[in-house]
Amino acid sequence: MIPAPLLEGLRTRYAEPQRHYHTWSHIEATLKHFRRWEDEFHHPEPVLWALYWHDAVYDPLAQDNEEQSAQLLEREASGHLTPEDTAFAAKMIRVTAEHVVPPGLNAQDTADLALFLDLDLFILGAPKSVYDRYEADIRAEYAFMPDDAFRTARTAILQGFLSRERLYFTQQAHREWEETARANLERAIAVLEQGE
Repeated sequence: MIPAPLLEGLRTRYAEPQRHYHTWSHIEATLKHFRRWEDEFHHPEPVLWALYWHDAVYDPLAQDNEEQSAQLLEREASGHLTPEDTAFAAKMIRVTAEHVVPPGLNAQDTADLALFLDLDLFILGAPKSVYDRYEADIRAEYAFMPDDAFRTARTAILQGFLSRERLYFTQQAHREWEETARANLERAIAVLEQGE
């Protein structure tokens, strides 16, 4: 259980004015999927903490949001999680920078981290209208970028995901979201390339 004062602090962070997608609504939507598949996790508690904190620090101009969010969790989880669970939760947050399951973990941690990453990318497989709102919100978060620069950068990110053999690591997420996610990505890239 996460203490109420910590949750209130997170709510304040997720309400910052630079946020349009990375808000408390994103956390709630991710938690909805977490609860659906909670029984799949071997260690659900650190996963839950990682979900709450994974975007706690979010500055579109910064390059180290994941690291800063992980460090914030490490400070705030002290005394509430075991050192092992704190370290694992922080690792999950750091891995969202690349969205790749790192080698060297045991089978249970690998499975938990894979499903955690899939939950973070549920939006790619959302219905068309929800996904399109996501793209608009991301553009709003990067409103400081000129259109051409944004289109180039965003296209590269989306192409990077689309070029993966699988977008989702776990069978359940792959089965549920993969086909829709690929269609969403292809459509979003086409819009960006048309300069709309």
